[in-house]
Amino acid sequence: MDSAHFPVRLRRSSVLFGGVLGAVVLGSVVVGRPSFTTANAASIRSAAASAKKSSASAAASAKKSTKAVATVNFNVSKPYDAPEFTELKNWVNSKPLKLADLRGQVVLLNFWTFGCFNCQNTIPHVRDLYAKYHGQGFEIVGLHAPEFDYEKEAANVAEAVKKDRITWPVAQDNGFKTWRRYKNGFWPSFYYLDRTGKVRYTHIGEGDYAEQDAVVAALLAEPVRPTV
Repeated sequence: MDSAHFPVRLRRSSVLFGGVLGAVVLGSVVVGRPSFTTANAASIRSAAASAKKSSASAAASAKKSTKAVATVNFNVSKPYDAPEFTELKNWVNSKPLKLADLRGQVVLLNFWTFGCFNCQNTIPHVRDLYAKYHGQGFEIVGLHAPEFDYEKEAANVAEAVKKDRITWPVAQDNGFKTWRRYKNGFWPSFYYLDRTGKVRYTHIGEGDYAEQDAVVAALLAEPVRPTV
């Protein structure tokens, strides 16, 4: 396990461990079999009615919850203009881009490196986002910031992009210039930009894929406002 990725791994493992334990619910066990009396029959009828009511209430809540999916709590309290790309090289799947070229689209900036297993684990989910929303005005830019020397080689990055079936634009940030402009500190990291180029939501590490999907859907659903 490499030390540079350790903070992310530790954080995610702790969350997952707590989540698994927190999800375990111990049910009560009824020992013995009570005699069937008139009083018990009344209790059973009352319990059945209560269960039916609870079921109807749960169904209504689920329906309401489905409608509320588009309501997302963006975790950047004060949206800010995304810093422009700096000294990115060796673009794959695209000509060199600037953020200005992407204005009007919802954009995901993904800092990653192909040798990081945390990054590898997120790629299928990023791929799903791209397939689902790209045709609706969603773009991804993979900002490849290498940890080891072999990850700096353009040919190795291009091979990894091909192997992982990455079809969105990818550029090398070998000097970590763009990484530093975003004050980033982890692989992988995700920055979600609205159509005006402001950072509205960020995520570090693996997980929360449904939430990130909802973020993209919500940003795409926002009315397009003319830029000043």
